[in-house]
Amino acid sequence: MTTIAENWGVHEGQFWLRGEFPAEPVSFDTETGMWNVYGHAEALKTLSDPKVFSSDTTRLIPKELSPDKDLFVEGNLLVMDPPDHKKLRTLVSHAFTPKVVADLEPRIAALTNELLDAVDGADSMELVTHLAYPLPVIVIAELLGIPASDRDLFKEWVDTLLRNSQQRSLIKQTEEDKKAAEETAAQVKNLVNYLAEHVDDRRRNPREDLLTKLVEAEVDGAKLTQNEVVNFANVLLLAGHITTTMLLGNTVLCLDSHPDEYRRVREDRALLPGAIEESLRFLSPFALVARATTTEVELGGQTIPPDSMLGIWVAAANRDPRTFTDPGTFDPARAHNPHLAFGRGIHFCIGAPLARLEGKTALNILLDRFPDLRTDPAAPPSFIPSPNMTGVNKLQLLLKP
Repeated sequence: MTTIAENWGVHEGQFWLRGEFPAEPVSFDTETGMWNVYGHAEALKTLSDPKVFSSDTTRLIPKELSPDKDLFVEGNLLVMDPPDHKKLRTLVSHAFTPKVVADLEPRIAALTNELLDAVDGADSMELVTHLAYPLPVIVIAELLGIPASDRDLFKEWVDTLLRNSQQRSLIKQTEEDKKAAEETAAQVKNLVNYLAEHVDDRRRNPREDLLTKLVEAEVDGAKLTQNEVVNFANVLLLAGHITTTMLLGNTVLCLDSHPDEYRRVREDRALLPGAIEESLRFLSPFALVARATTTEVELGGQTIPPDSMLGIWVAAANRDPRTFTDPGTFDPARAHNPHLAFGRGIHFCIGAPLARLEGKTALNILLDRFPDLRTDPAAPPSFIPSPNMTGVNKLQLLLKP
């Protein structure tokens, strides 16, 4: 029987979307030199213990795969461990408190309506172009204080990063790997240089925005360096929109592919948050995160040496039959859903409440304005061409009966 995943044309490496699950929750890949973690319990352990499973994986990445990696480490929350991680994360936590996030709802609603006004009266729309990409980019850009009108620039840079986000070997680098690494480095430089200009401007002309707060912030009595502010802002800008873009597209696709569930959600919007959480489990946006062991450790029946790279396949863990009943079934009413789509532990996504609010607000308005919304059977969805991410980059929708 052909699965929905095969109909969608997701990346061939995402075997969990075809109803498959490995016999071993942890295994070593001789081609890449990495340990792959697929089990939910094992993934949870790695994400919850930063002392043994370090986020600073850059030391294990060959120079050929990240020629300018040293430039992008300082201030990058994603590759930081305690105590430095906590110090920097605390600086920005005030921007994502429950009250601050809740107060953004009217702006999110206004932006959603404004973006959908552009397709009002049309027969169809492409969801990513018209809503799923611009909405979260505008929201995070306004928080940071950078021009949301530059979002086409961001998209050009980010598309290259996503296109090249493949799992690459730590043992042997091909010419293709090196070329992809060079392209990625060039686009990261573009983004970093762009943000550096705005950081310099805030030093001269402070404003009421998050970028100014980062420029003025002090950690242990010292201000952040230029690299720290720029890389910090870079992570917030990228993480602040990519997940939400994929969340919106994936949720619409999941609902459309399950007509009974779709009807129930349309009729009872109290079910929408559950549908969003289930889509995060069913099609986890960031399928892979990495960790590096600091000591020898037992995990999933395997003995893993120190200084080993681990690929934590959270998307596979979110389909682990040991944790989830009928993991291949999309069930918005799932009672037990401890998915790891936003991570866990000290690196739990700081913007998760904002992503959830953007998803709920935008999807409610989308369903209100277009009650006959459905995918276009003549234009199948297109997915990001990477095994490390799961999200549509094109989803054509019909708007009229």
